[in-house]
This record gives sequence, structure tokens and C-alpha cells, in this order.
Amino acid sequence: MYPTIYHALYDLLGVDWTWMKLLNSFGFFVAMAFVVASYLWGKELKRKSDAGLFKPTIKKIIVGEKPKWLDILANGLIGFLIGWKFVYLISNSDKLFGDGSSPQSHIFSGEGNLWLGLLIGAGFCYWRWREYKQQQLPEPIEKQIQVFPYHLTGTLTFLSAVFGILGAKLFHLLENPKELIEFFTNPSVNSFLSGLTVYGGLIIGSIGVLTYAKFQKIDLWHLCDSAAPAMMIGYGIGRMGCHVSGDGDWGIVNTNPKPNWLSWAPDWLWAYDYPHNVNVVGAPMFPCEPQWGEHCTHLVPPVYPTPIYEILMAFAIFGILWYFRKKFVIPGTLFSLYLILNGIERFLIEQIRVNNEFMLMGIKATQAEIIAILFIFTGIGFIFFLRRKGRFPVFRD
Repeated sequence: MYPTIYHALYDLLGVDWTWMKLLNSFGFFVAMAFVVASYLWGKELKRKSDAGLFKPTIKKIIVGEKPKWLDILANGLIGFLIGWKFVYLISNSDKLFGDGSSPQSHIFSGEGNLWLGLLIGAGFCYWRWREYKQQQLPEPIEKQIQVFPYHLTGTLTFLSAVFGILGAKLFHLLENPKELIEFFTNPSVNSFLSGLTVYGGLIIGSIGVLTYAKFQKIDLWHLCDSAAPAMMIGYGIGRMGCHVSGDGDWGIVNTNPKPNWLSWAPDWLWAYDYPHNVNVVGAPMFPCEPQWGEHCTHLVPPVYPTPIYEILMAFAIFGILWYFRKKFVIPGTLFSLYLILNGIERFLIEQIRVNNEFMLMGIKATQAEIIAILFIFTGIGFIFFLRRKGRFPVFRD
């Protein structure tokens, strides 16, 4: 496992770039998940817009305005943070991270290079001011432009990320009452960044996006359909981050012999020990090179590598949704299918996955199992509702 990109480069290529410890491997894959999902979402929004399924909104803009100093100063602040903190950490990585200390302890500290921050911040201010001056006209002009949903892909993705992270943290705290108490009694940056629940991110992120879309007068059913394949591929890439980093989203202990029907597969696909996992849990590993720092543990006994199973299922479901995205006539049907398949996938994986259980009407269930069942029935309910509303046909020839 590779807790950071540094560990991956060191193990695979022998590259010893200490500053790469700033890049958490799970965070890297989450970022890639948003990039890929945003790209595919934008393509679907444009396809639907070109097909006349989205109506544009008219927006008034002012062209050729004089420089806005608040915007220039905001740009300068970004440059200051880059120079003061991140360039400083990269240039001093050997000294700061050489003792195996956590990059987070330096990122969220008062350390930095003030003069470098001011220099780069001033450069960012000048760059933004120059952009304004190049576009400035003797007299600003008001224009009306058509705005389609695909023009807002960046904003929609940003909202899904912000609300998604907040929702993921909220649902994790609700699932872990002890951490909820500690979160408010002893708050810290690490306590906020650690522990996220995917379904919480999906639900709260969707609420944030749909609220904004409603305000922008975007057709919600077509918006949900366009997002369904993107959300599924994003989920699969995110689970790649879980597996690569070994973040604890693995399954229950598996000491069973590998079945004959799986004889073709490598042993790690059946049971895996997650060496060098980012959570630093399990038994000590010997020998262990000093470059791994504290990450010299592995699970004994091994467990089901559930992130791998979820990656495979997520990519399979993405393929199904991508195939059917042009087949359904009634808006909302593809999103309904997404809810059903997503729920089935998660319910199945919960049977061999480590999670907290609750008592619901005398039945033990995990938070994810409950939400997965709700997803399945909601998706089925939506299909019946949409078919009655849209009548037939359901499929295009």
C-alpha cells in the first residue's frame, strides 16, 4: 500500500522525492475521481443541450470593465498562500519530512516563507491586473449570452465536492457517536479530514447541487440522468484510492481457503493483508525500510479486499449506465437505474465489509445497508412514477 505518492514513486521507481509526501494517495485518487466525473458529466450535459433537452438561460454580462481590485487582491491571496506555504514546504521537504513527521503537522501550522509569499502574491496581483487591462474598453458594453448547463459544469462539480465532503463527514460522525463527541470537545484539522462516509457525501452533495440547479432553472431529471454515469465512475476511482492507501475500507477477516472457481485469480484478490496501510494498524512488518516511516504494519489475519470488488462493480455499473444513457426516453429513468444498481452493489458488499451495526426494528443493519435499501426502493418507485407520468415507450429503438 502507498500512504502517499512519495511511497508509490519510491517503491515502484526508486525515486526519493521527499516533497511528494505532501500528496496523500487517497486524496490524489479522490481528486482524479472529481476530474474524470466532471469531464464525463460535462460531455453528457453538452450532448443533452445539443439535442434540445436543456433550455438555455439568458445572462447579462459586462464586457471591458476596468480592473476590480477586490478580485485582484483575492488572486494575490492565492499566490501568497502558494508561496508562503506550499513552495516553502516543497523546497524544505528533506528537512521537514526527513524525520518521518506527518506533512499535515506542517501544512496546518504557522510555518512558511513570508517574503516568498509576498513576492508570488504580488505576481498574481499583477497577472490579474494585466488581464483586466488587456480586455478593458473605453466604455464597457453590456451583452446578453445564452448559458447552458454544460457551461456550469465547473460550478456544479465544485458544489458537489464541497457539500459532498461536508456530508461525508456528517454521516461518519452520526455513525460513530464517540467520534462525534470528540469532534466537538477536542476539534482539530485532522479530526475533520479523517473519517468520511461515501453515502453521506452523495446525499448531501446531491442536495447542494439540486438546490443550485433549481435556482438556475435547470431540468432536474435530465441533470440527474447526465450525472448518473459520472457519479458511478467517480465512485470506482475513489475506491481505488481506498485500496491503494489502505484506509480501512476493507472487509472482514478472511481465513477461508480460496474456492476452486477462483483458482485462476491471484491470492490477494481473495484475502489481503494491506501492508504499509495509511491507518498504521495491524502487526509490525520486519524488515521494513526507514522510508516507510511509521507505516510498517500489515493485517494479521488477512481480510477481504472489498475496495477491489467495489472497483470492479462500479466500473461494470458505469458501463451499463453509459450504454443505456441514449436508450431511455423518459427523463429520470437512467438515474432511477443508477439508484437501484448502486444500492444493490453496496448492500452486497456490506455483507463482508467492516462497519458499525445498528438495531433497526429488531434487525441488525449498518448505516450503508439501510441507505442502500432505500436507494433500491426509491429507484423502483421513481421508475413506476416516471412510467405513469411519461407513459410509453420507455426505450428508443
